[in-house]
Amino acid sequence: MTPGGQQRPAVVVVGASRGIGKAIAEVAARDGAPIVLAARSAEALATVADNIRKAGGEAFTVPLDVLADDAARDLERFLSANSLFCDVLVNSAGYGLRGGATVLPLEEQLGLVDLNIRALAELTLRLLPGMVARRRGGVINLGSVASFTPGPYMALYYASKGFVRSFSEALHEELRRTGVTVTCVAPGPVSTEFLATSGANRVALFKVLPKLESDYVAEKAWRGFKAGRRLVIPGLSAKLTILLATLVPSAIMLPLIGRLQRRSKDPCPCGSGKNFTACCGARGNSRGIPAQGR
Repeated sequence: MTPGGQQRPAVVVVGASRGIGKAIAEVAARDGAPIVLAARSAEALATVADNIRKAGGEAFTVPLDVLADDAARDLERFLSANSLFCDVLVNSAGYGLRGGATVLPLEEQLGLVDLNIRALAELTLRLLPGMVARRRGGVINLGSVASFTPGPYMALYYASKGFVRSFSEALHEELRRTGVTVTCVAPGPVSTEFLATSGANRVALFKVLPKLESDYVAEKAWRGFKAGRRLVIPGLSAKLTILLATLVPSAIMLPLIGRLQRRSKDPCPCGSGKNFTACCGARGNSRGIPAQGR
């Protein structure tokens, strides 16, 4: 413990080994608070911690699988053992899947729900009461422009980000007189490994939309949180995308998103075993929408 048994406030970044989480950790470290980096890869965390220390910051690493049963308690024990408490929680861990919901492996889809929704909610709800008791700090939850519309062929990813935004905005209102801030950050596509690992980089929608740099998103996220904002939407392109999603009727928007996120060689969602172009794409649909590429 520190002299007098006092604990110091720390910024805890979950999903800190890469991408936006890593960038937010590096931005937050400039304010002088200790940064606790949490992710599954100890090696990747060590690299991020070294970068923070070289820049004059203080960093701790805790290899953590947030899907483990006692992950939140393990994190709390780590903080206590190092004379720290969570002043700011950054929930940046998550992943996406692209493909038909009837085709993608069920286990992977349910894993997405567990990570993007359940783990984020558990960490938030476990650590928020301490923040409220201290009347300081808060939570940054990483959402997406995808939270503003359903997303055919990335159905669970879009839905999970819809949860993150709704959950975060509701908590922001509940806690706005407590000294605690909950901020949702909703960027468009960002130049990180997410696009490749989710398969989104192979479809037209993510080739058309401009890509943001993770450092830019992190700066906007941290600045917006410090200003007490409920929702941070980095970049003009993301704001325009959200405006379009809210103004265009669903009857137009959903088929458009479906086409832009579907590949002609994808397995057909009807279960025939053929690819979309050779199956349902060759027939159009009951509304007479012409087949893709015909």
